[in-house]
Amino acid sequence: MKITINTTIDSHKEPLIQVARFIGEHPELGHEEWLASARLIDELRNYGFDIQNPVLDLPTAFIATYHSGIPGPTVAFLCEYDALPELGHACGHHLISTMGLAAAIGLKSVLDTVGGTIRVYGTPAEETKGAKVPMSAAGLFDDVDFALMAHPFYTYEKSGHSLAMDALQFEYVGKPAHAAASPHEGINALDAVLLLFQSINALRQQMQSHARVHGIISDGGKAPNIIPETTAAQFYIRSDNRPYTDALVEKIKRCAEGAALQTGCTLKMTNYEYSYDEMISNEVLSDLFTANLVDLGINEADIRNGKDHGSIDLGNVSRHCPAIHPFIQVTRGGELLHTEEFRDQAMTPQAFEGMLLGAKALANTAYDVMIDPAVLQRVRNEFREHVQAVNS
Repeated sequence: MKITINTTIDSHKEPLIQVARFIGEHPELGHEEWLASARLIDELRNYGFDIQNPVLDLPTAFIATYHSGIPGPTVAFLCEYDALPELGHACGHHLISTMGLAAAIGLKSVLDTVGGTIRVYGTPAEETKGAKVPMSAAGLFDDVDFALMAHPFYTYEKSGHSLAMDALQFEYVGKPAHAAASPHEGINALDAVLLLFQSINALRQQMQSHARVHGIISDGGKAPNIIPETTAAQFYIRSDNRPYTDALVEKIKRCAEGAALQTGCTLKMTNYEYSYDEMISNEVLSDLFTANLVDLGINEADIRNGKDHGSIDLGNVSRHCPAIHPFIQVTRGGELLHTEEFRDQAMTPQAFEGMLLGAKALANTAYDVMIDPAVLQRVRNEFREHVQAVNS
């Protein structure tokens, strides 16, 4: 059966590369992925998948479904296809989305014999307001038995951890005045932002080592000869678990309130992006994926242990169903994600070969679970244990 899966993916190699190349050459920001979403939907419809679009009033989100007509597990392949501002597809989402498409096509070739259901989730805006957050909250993954995706990288890496994250915006309002003639008449909103940064920097000494807080001044005033009336700052607050992130957010909010009190400004606090939970990798699925990479010719010694690479909205999905997020080698020069160098290398024949290999590993992993009830039960048991531990 795996030979059939792999042969099917290989037989669609050129059309799949065309999809990846098209998305890569037409980068679109989150929730504006009109071309990418439409192309993926058209491809999936042509391969016999039923399409739901939009999803939750998200116009570039979709769910594509293929039922075998035989009872069995439901596997989800997750597609991301948003690009980065100015950099384009420097995170390789054109490869991620096509990998999910290819894995679904490969697994579909045997599903009518194996049984079960394939779903392909089109999940916009992972880089900002990740659609997996509201999709998870709405229960769209609750009846999925397991969810799979893989991320392009410069090496192979097992599914690991990610950081829980909140995105906070602090807006201060003071009172304008002429900075030279009558500064005493003003209330300086820029002072409030600067005090906020100083307070957070002072707080770092008491933060646990896994915490990350980083921000920018998104509005620092209009002119140097005017006491700034309005200013704003945006921060990402992260840690390796949701409870500590929540506690740290409350401390930083108090820093912001203190800055307002010291300057006499008023303060507005908002979440300007969705909150991401930490990733809970399912080790049973991860081990199967690694084994399939080895079967496909990858030296196990070249597959690194999973690391923390920041925050991903798949973390929210992993609270609702077993999931993994391994990394697939598509470049060999050590190019880092979110750089022009990675973007350029992710459009080469080498990158497309890595994409297809990753698709085979994803489809073969799904096959392993779907044909063996004992393996599926192990996946479910581990998921229940981890989620209970996180929620306790």
